[in-house]
Amino acid sequence: MKFGKNICILNVGGTKYAFTREVIKDFPLRRVSRLHSCSSEKEVLEVCDDYDRERNEFFFDRHSEAFVFIMLYVRSGKLRFVPQMCELSFYNEMIYWGLESSHLEFCCQRRLEDRMSDTYTYFSEEDIKAEVESRGEEDQVTRFASERGNARWLERMRRTFEEPASSVAAQILASVSVVFVIMSMVILCASTLPDWDTAKNNTVEEHRIIEAVCIGWFTAECIVRFIVSRDKCEFVRCPLNIIDLLAITPYYVSVAVTALTGDNPQLQRAGVTLRVLRMMRIFWLIKLARHFLGLQTLGLTLRRCYREMVMLLVFVFVAMAIFSALAQLLEHGLDLETSNEDYASIPAACWWVIISMTTVGYGDMYPITIPGRVLGGVCVVSGIVLLALPITFIYHSFVQCYHELKFRSARCVRSLSSEFLN
Repeated sequence: MKFGKNICILNVGGTKYAFTREVIKDFPLRRVSRLHSCSSEKEVLEVCDDYDRERNEFFFDRHSEAFVFIMLYVRSGKLRFVPQMCELSFYNEMIYWGLESSHLEFCCQRRLEDRMSDTYTYFSEEDIKAEVESRGEEDQVTRFASERGNARWLERMRRTFEEPASSVAAQILASVSVVFVIMSMVILCASTLPDWDTAKNNTVEEHRIIEAVCIGWFTAECIVRFIVSRDKCEFVRCPLNIIDLLAITPYYVSVAVTALTGDNPQLQRAGVTLRVLRMMRIFWLIKLARHFLGLQTLGLTLRRCYREMVMLLVFVFVAMAIFSALAQLLEHGLDLETSNEDYASIPAACWWVIISMTTVGYGDMYPITIPGRVLGGVCVVSGIVLLALPITFIYHSFVQCYHELKFRSARCVRSLSSEFLN
């Protein structure tokens, strides 16, 4: 920077910042550090909006509050969104100053991805940089528009397969998927009926065709969703996608095993494996969580309340250990002549404790001594209290998750209505 004064003033939206030349040279923000290499006012005006030579002041017509948070990142290394400011607007400020989405904290990165997904504007940082740096260059603008169109098309495809309420096509696709799931479950349940072996001799080919069509649909759906996904590693780690894989793979394994073994009586052990693999298709029911708000709420609640769930299990196991030991002692250990054989061991008494604490009471085993019956009453009351303590936290989390997902679903319905009217 070939200017007289050693102090440089940055005026960002009316807020002034003073830095020395040495600081400007190694400044973490790329646009600011470019000022050091400028040798004329013309080059300076390509970086900033205006320049005052007398005061050596550089003017930037940008959001001043957003720049405050960006300066906090320069000082502390942590970049977060400005409260009450649109995530996309702040991201635009980041790109202007030379920052990327990877500089954001992880929670803010997820917010930015969700915001981009909601507004159909999931662009790569290279695309946005090209848009910022290619103002006035027609060929670069055309290239950017083409790349942006491809990104938008992929995002629409992803939303069509991942979010059933995002469009009319997504709802139709979700309805077809639900029909195939129901068909598969009906065939699976019917195959366990006693008369199925006799009935299927006449219609075995029809059932095989229906089963193959269902599997083909689920396989194609899974492959397309994998292709249009943003992050392939995150797609593989998603629990619902793992369940899809566990539901699809057994069919191909069973077909391969059947082709290799045939009707050889020496390989009857493979029949057990085939039955186990066939029953794994029950996981297809969990696919309905993609299409129903209630199942989504349940899954989100369990994920957010895992600490409360662990606490509940700890309460139950501690109480079960205490009451089972006392029950075995009172019913079997004290009086050997009138001992209750149902409580011959602590593991056997654990079954009685768990059905008593949950107030199920099958009646298959019960105490016969007076101390044992008193202990049973205490066990039932303790179970009610212990189970009720963490349930309150889980209930409030369930209500919060339900309203959150319901609000998100209503927003998708509004966008769907606008799309349909257009």
